[in-house]
Amino acid sequence: MSRKCNVESNKAKCNCTYEPCSRKGICCECIEYHRRMNELPACVFPEDAERTYDRSFAYFARLVNEGRI
Repeated sequence: MSRKCNVESNKAKCNCTYEPCSRKGICCECIEYHRRMNELPACVFPEDAERTYDRSFAYFARLVNEGRI
């Protein structure tokens, strides 16, 4: 089944603050990129944590352990 990407709708929900990102709103490309980098995309982080640009699994786990996610 082929689905059309809703880029504009996705962008409205995207909390990524990295402005030159070419993957904004194209979730499949964003997830693929961050997975290759052993990271998670911005959308899984709270806004203040996202602004650190630390997308690591370890940082995400720390936030979970702190009850922030």
